[in-house]
Amino acid sequence: MNFLSTLKSIFKLKDLRKRIIIVLILVVIARIFAAIPIPGIDKEQIANYFNNNEAFSLLNIFTGGGLENFSLALMGVGPYITASIIFQLLVVVIPRLEEMQKESEAGRKKINQLTRIATVPLSFLQSFGTITLLKQQQVISNITTYDFILMLVFSTAGTMILMWLGELISEQGIGNGLSIIITIGILSAIPSQIAQTAQSYISGDLKFILGIIGFLIIAVLILVVIIYISEGVRKIPISYTRHIRGGGFGNVGNHLPIKVNAAGVIPIIFAISLIVFPPVIAQFFENAKSAFIADSAVFIKNLFENQIFYGVMYFVLVFGFTFFYTFIIFKPDQIAENLQKQGGFIPGIRPGKETEDYLYIVINRLTLAGAIFLGIIAVLPIVVQNVTDISTLKLGGTSLLIIVSVTLETIRQIRAQIISRTYELS
Repeated sequence: MNFLSTLKSIFKLKDLRKRIIIVLILVVIARIFAAIPIPGIDKEQIANYFNNNEAFSLLNIFTGGGLENFSLALMGVGPYITASIIFQLLVVVIPRLEEMQKESEAGRKKINQLTRIATVPLSFLQSFGTITLLKQQQVISNITTYDFILMLVFSTAGTMILMWLGELISEQGIGNGLSIIITIGILSAIPSQIAQTAQSYISGDLKFILGIIGFLIIAVLILVVIIYISEGVRKIPISYTRHIRGGGFGNVGNHLPIKVNAAGVIPIIFAISLIVFPPVIAQFFENAKSAFIADSAVFIKNLFENQIFYGVMYFVLVFGFTFFYTFIIFKPDQIAENLQKQGGFIPGIRPGKETEDYLYIVINRLTLAGAIFLGIIAVLPIVVQNVTDISTLKLGGTSLLIIVSVTLETIRQIRAQIISRTYELS
């Protein structure tokens, strides 16, 4: 199904057309929230601070620009993503939550509700920390206690509204609502980057032109690689013993798909949470009365501002978290057990322990490739900026990965809707 036929089908099918219109309307509302700044804030001063602070630039990705704009949606859907990750980890370590997730749809709804509730205090705490830090760094000043409380209330309410809009998109529209909101936020920053780049161009500057050409070539190559890896799947053949007509049994073929990048963008989110933490906390203690604490804080801040140290740490964290998260969501022992219960087996591999060991080896090899890929994607902005010497255009590998993943998934869902409705009409 090509692009033109997909587009024609969207206009022909009323229900699908309605879903897409709902998505567009809700996305516009979300962007309005992300664009309205909280009163009494110097937006230009905050933007300059964020441009010179790598840690906050990373966080700004997941707020859809709300953090840089210091808008009503200050923290974006970041607190909800954090709460979701926390509960994914808790499901692994708390047997009761694992039972709730497995037993029924009601159990999963209960966990989703707990995630929403946890988002409120997390949003409040993250907003408190962010505003306090910006105030301490004198990025924002002359705010009263009343103004401070209002900012906390606005930002927490903004997060909850964006979360609600995201869930509405998922239920009434197409695709994952929260992912779409984040993606649109990332894309919204591109026009301003292009405008800044155009303003910095000096007539006849050959080095600048070569830098732009190099940037575009790298961007296209990285985009192709991201699509290739994101779509990469290892299909393990599975045979099931089934009763066949006329008596006896026969083998029915199938396969078990394992993605190269099974962990998605989650390891990068984990890594961002950890790598941002030390320099942010250090900034709180730069003006401490104790000389040792103040000097330690300055040392940590300067250490993380070092591009080489920052890049190596970021890569190592992403690499490690890729293995960690993959084996949380993909458990070879459970898959082997389920296959055995269902009468399935991998040709040439004995059911049970041998199947588990085989799956473990396959997943390890695929995860190694996925971990290296995600690590490179994470440190890509640092490399590209040094190669092209252009700071106004930021080729964020994480941003590209999110955009590609969300776009591909949304296209798959649209095509699935078209196929199902075409089948119903026929």
